[in-house]
Amino acid sequence: MNARLNLHTSPIAAKVLKHVVAAGRAIKESALPETTIALIEIRASQINGCGFCTDMHTKEAAHAGETATRLNLVATWREATVFTDAERAALELTEQGTRIADAAGGVPDEVWQNAAAYYDEEQLASLVSQIAVINAFNRVNVMIQQPAGDYQPGQFG
Repeated sequence: MNARLNLHTSPIAAKVLKHVVAAGRAIKESALPETTIALIEIRASQINGCGFCTDMHTKEAAHAGETATRLNLVATWREATVFTDAERAALELTEQGTRIADAAGGVPDEVWQNAAAYYDEEQLASLVSQIAVINAFNRVNVMIQQPAGDYQPGQFG
């Protein structure tokens, strides 16, 4: 299976994605915990049906020391006891922000207030930004049908 478009050989895709990648790097330099960033990446990718991103981010998280139990339970985090209250708030915000078109009025106040109970303003800005960035990557990869399964941790540096 091949992708419909080669993102590495397209000049316009390279220009645009350079900025999206830079945004992701800025978030990784923030005070938001790396484990929270990984959970956001995985959950949004699952919701969006992005096999490539789900493959990449679960492998990167495992490589960084995340447990198989937690990785296997991300999709069912509400029933799982392995996530902190702060992680659960981030996962809920991720789901609401990813499914924004499904909710009239956007993210409910209760979801935002719950996240704000665990994260300061800069961390909230990082959460919102990470949700937006991973959704952008998901949409690109889903549209071009980027194949999944062959990603190796550290592949993109």
